[in-house]
Amino acid sequence: MKSAEIRDAFLKYFEQQGHTVVPSSSLIPGNDPTLLFTNAGMVQFKDVFLGEEHRDYRRAASSQRCVRAGGKHNDLENVGYTARHHTFFEMLGNFSFGDYFKRDAIKFAWEFLTDVLKLPEERLWVTVHISDDEAADIWQKEVGVSPERFSRLDEDNFWQMGDTGPCGPSSEIFYDHGPDVPGGPPGSENDDLDRYIEIWNLVFMQYERHSNGELKPLPNPSIDTGMGLERIAAVMQGVHNNYDIDLFQHLLKAAADATGATDMENKSLRVIADHIRSCAFLISDGVLPSNEGRGYVLRRIIRRAVRHGHQLGQTQPFFHQLVVALAEVMGDAYPELRQQRAQIEKVLLLEEEQFAKTLDKGMVVLEGALEDLSGTEIPGDIVFTLYDTYGFPVDLTADIARERGLTLDMPGYEQAMDAQRARARAAGSFKVDYTSAGLDLPATEFLGYTQLAEQGKIQALLKDGQLVDQLEEGDEGAVVLDRTPFYAESGGQVGDTGYLEADGGLRFEVRDCNKQGSSHLHIGRVLHGRLAVGDTLSARVDGNVRSATALNHSATHLMHAALREVLGEHVTQKGSLVDSERLRFDFSHFEALKPEEIKAIEALVNEQIRANTDVEVEEMDIDSAKTKGAMMLFGEKYGDQVRVLTMGDGFSVELCGGTHVRRTGDIGLFRITSESGVAAGVRRIEAVTGAGALALFDEVEALADRTAQALKTRRPQVPEKVEQLLAQNRKLEKELSALKAKLATAGSGSLLDQVQEVAGVKVLAVKLEGADSKSLRESADQLKNKLGSGVLLVAAVEGEKVSLVAGVTKDLTDRIKAGDLMREVATKVGGKGGGRPDMAQGGGTDPSGLDSALSAVPEWVKAQLA
Repeated sequence: MKSAEIRDAFLKYFEQQGHTVVPSSSLIPGNDPTLLFTNAGMVQFKDVFLGEEHRDYRRAASSQRCVRAGGKHNDLENVGYTARHHTFFEMLGNFSFGDYFKRDAIKFAWEFLTDVLKLPEERLWVTVHISDDEAADIWQKEVGVSPERFSRLDEDNFWQMGDTGPCGPSSEIFYDHGPDVPGGPPGSENDDLDRYIEIWNLVFMQYERHSNGELKPLPNPSIDTGMGLERIAAVMQGVHNNYDIDLFQHLLKAAADATGATDMENKSLRVIADHIRSCAFLISDGVLPSNEGRGYVLRRIIRRAVRHGHQLGQTQPFFHQLVVALAEVMGDAYPELRQQRAQIEKVLLLEEEQFAKTLDKGMVVLEGALEDLSGTEIPGDIVFTLYDTYGFPVDLTADIARERGLTLDMPGYEQAMDAQRARARAAGSFKVDYTSAGLDLPATEFLGYTQLAEQGKIQALLKDGQLVDQLEEGDEGAVVLDRTPFYAESGGQVGDTGYLEADGGLRFEVRDCNKQGSSHLHIGRVLHGRLAVGDTLSARVDGNVRSATALNHSATHLMHAALREVLGEHVTQKGSLVDSERLRFDFSHFEALKPEEIKAIEALVNEQIRANTDVEVEEMDIDSAKTKGAMMLFGEKYGDQVRVLTMGDGFSVELCGGTHVRRTGDIGLFRITSESGVAAGVRRIEAVTGAGALALFDEVEALADRTAQALKTRRPQVPEKVEQLLAQNRKLEKELSALKAKLATAGSGSLLDQVQEVAGVKVLAVKLEGADSKSLRESADQLKNKLGSGVLLVAAVEGEKVSLVAGVTKDLTDRIKAGDLMREVATKVGGKGGGRPDMAQGGGTDPSGLDSALSAVPEWVKAQLA
């Protein structure tokens, strides 16, 4: 059966069972901020399952187009490397909204598979949730499924659309591809292999999961099923790989024609064929390439496809040409592909042209980094630069790394990304913008420097950014008092938390305190009672949180002074964040801090802490403060009268309106936890104080103890023991590599028997058993020496990884280049490579193409000599 025939048969069958056939909804979920894309057939019925929407039918069936390339469900990185992962797929589904439940859902599924599609029962395997006795009885006692083809599973049989929303236990149906395919039945140790493939998931929708994890029973238990069209088509068409079905074969041929590829098994063709579907449908649903949200995911997919086209040798725009082929195979079911063909092609072409301008530059950067690479890991700063400067999504760089047998330094990449995330969070804080309403709020007298509790009268109340007279129990809003002990966020210090209370049990939880002009906005929620303008409340700050915050804020001032003393007067504050758990400080500096500089800064701060000097606070005019040498905080606005904070007998003198310790010794202890770069010329330090620093020491002590125990030595001897083990390991690695090279070339006599003469030139192209990527180069050198004069290509296979080394003796490099030979062979094993005229290295991820690649070397040499 063709894919279109299966789709039609499914919808026709369920229409006959009283289901309303509903068209596929958009890939953009309607009014659902929890999802990036429609990723399942039930998405368009989510509100129906929740009882928030009612339709004039209680049974439905659909063929829903889905995308899984971002958010919780993301298959992008697996596309091209597996037989069944796709960014775009069609989900066949039947649904019941409080009508039938488990019995009929199971009956319909079994009847469709065995009666309509004529699948043999002995090829089907069924699973249920471990707790679902009802479903188990229906399958075994009523349908008659053999216990030998039945499993009970745990989390694999509980389905949910996202972190919140409708969910429930499920029953899955698997197809057995037969004993010739590796793999075990569901629930076995090797159930993730290819023999048993899930084709249908029947979800018994019983609950709604809330954000706190609570499962609340749905008002009407319902049914949500999903069967991937591509998977069932592979079964019906007698193939094991989704890319072998009719839908993909047409697209693969079109991709080959557009790129000039001749190897139809090349994984890059699969990537391109998959990606044209998701890209075309996303564009038809109104998504355009951009640098954020859904548009960014679309851009990633397009660029990944284009990069794979370049890998196949196509450097001209080609991806947009595949829209025609896609419309040919899917236009009947989805007319919008034909209707919007010109628009889709235009968007893809523009994106291809834009990416082409940066792709070559980015590849130059990457290739240069790889040439200087000493190990097998691409540094995180290179990965970030490719992303930030050249628009390379990290999964694209990961693709390239995988082809070369390399890995990415993801911690380093994440460290570079943290700066951007922090800036995004700062710029995108979802707080009510009270100033946008143009509110003229009364001033608040701040008393929090000397006390943590005070009586205050409500001057104004705000709800949803608007002035109101009252706040009811459960309302969220802001309270403006005439006087308060609550510190309002400013100067990098977070706002205080605590409570506003009154007789009768009235209680308002203050979760934050912000400042608008001279007004303090106590932001939070009414826990009990009702607030009204004019009420008098007792304002009480959480003293523990305030005290911990003060420790970190005071330590920030000491650290700022220490930075200037250790690094130089060029250091100035560029931003800060101080809360009860840590301090974060951004400052101007042109290079990463050395370990000895970090230690010197820590030592200076802790010296001031041990001195236990008074912290002096003075009110003075701004000119007097400048005369005293006080430094101003970054981004802070000051009036004519300012507050000058002096610590350590003049060690630190700064203007600051924050709250602080009384003596430096109150800080207790200071420890830097990280140092990183956040922008050009800007560094960031994070640190802890007090109890947080002690907890860090406890953690380090425990780690040291565990390390010493593992090494069976005492803690003082740990460094020496580690050095010994590292030296021993390096020695063993060298010995192992030498032994492997020796083993691989032990039968060099027989290997040299495989030398062929091509136009008078010796050619040897062989696979070395027992060699690995490390020993292959040494093996190649040995064989090249024994060859005397000629061309050499040696290969080694480790799992799914192919390593290659090419060599050309000096007397032949003017006619044949090792780098050219390497590029020729590497492309045939799904990889890439290059090097000097006399020596080149490379690799790939497709061992199945190695034998034919090696056998083609003599002909390639012949062509070069000709």
